Amino acid sequence: MTAIISYDTIILGAGAAGLMCALTAGQRGRRVLLVDHAEAIGKKILISGGGRCNFTNLHTAADRFLSANPHFAKSALGRYSAQDFLALVERHGIAWHEKTLGQLFCDGSAKQIVALLQDECDRGAVEIALGQPIRDVEHADGRYRVTVGDRTATAPALVIATGGPSIPQMGATGFAYDLARKFGLKVVEPRPALVPLTLGGDETLFRSLSGVAAEVVAKAGKAKFREAALFTHKGLSGPAILQVSSYWRHGEPVGIDFLPDLAPGWLVAVKHARPRARLDNTLGNHLPARLADTLADRIGIDGELGTHTDKAVAAAAAQLADWRFTPNGTEGFAKAEVTAGGISTAELSSQTMEARKVPGLYAIGEAVDVTGWLGGYNFQWAWASGWAAGMAIARD
Repeated sequence: MTAIISYDTIILGAGAAGLMCALTAGQRGRRVLLVDHAEAIGKKILISGGGRCNFTNLHTAADRFLSANPHFAKSALGRYSAQDFLALVERHGIAWHEKTLGQLFCDGSAKQIVALLQDECDRGAVEIALGQPIRDVEHADGRYRVTVGDRTATAPALVIATGGPSIPQMGATGFAYDLARKFGLKVVEPRPALVPLTLGGDETLFRSLSGVAAEVVAKAGKAKFREAALFTHKGLSGPAILQVSSYWRHGEPVGIDFLPDLAPGWLVAVKHARPRARLDNTLGNHLPARLADTLADRIGIDGELGTHTDKAVAAAAAQLADWRFTPNGTEGFAKAEVTAGGISTAELSSQTMEARKVPGLYAIGEAVDVTGWLGGYNFQWAWASGWAAGMAIARD
């Protein structure tokens, strides 16, 4: 007969959010079981930031997160800040640096962040069960019963921290949503976010620019970001594109300002000052040559600028300032850094991350309909939401 082991909480998912929740509750005297089907903890952490883990962002604020409820993230982010996690990093003697735009990375390796989390879990006497699938989850008489491999655990609290389906090659699945629906929680349709966009039809010619990058302002809907855009053999990528991809909807255009530092009348001024100048050569002063040539060819202003009207030249400048691409899709969950959508925030307490209608059930991290910008924001949401749930479990 299989023994049933009792805990104070069972956490499903040993990623960033699950580990933070486990160490927070464990260090406050709760008996914690942390479960993951992977053979090791923090697998996504290890590949993040090019192996150096962009572990938080100094500019974290709720307006840098997407959610059906844009206010939901405020409570957790306000109570466990980027500075709080940075203090933990420094306490472990991990050297770090700010790259750009508030993004903090390890000087060494992402392995240091995983080691930090393991050490903090050890301090909280967290029991970790790895490499075994979750076979069954039930709820009766105020307790959750989880069958993991060949053993069964029970606890009054259960935390869903298994993330979303982004990067399936790492073992990511939609398990969190299936479990949420089983307990009657609504799920906002999941979709790839922070993901490259693909181009088709007449725009496939831009694929010939694969490997060419430029600093641009990219726009989708009301969102806009100034960072690098990269042309790929499938379409568009780079930080600026990944950022707007979270806001992009199928069928909508993405606008690119290829020359964000130039005023609207700049090209007409060039024409008047140097009427013999050509558009491709003029653009080549500001952009990579291959990109300059392609844009000039598409615009269709041949020969010397002085042979064209001010109106035509101004129209060319306007097109360069808001070049419209209409992606035919994304590269999907396989290339998405995170998942947008997820367990509806309307089902959860923003203070504790506990389900309003299902006592003792919590959801944290990427499993929830809260998605951050590129640059450490999603890690900060994992730390903050995991901490909020861990504190709530420790108080119960």
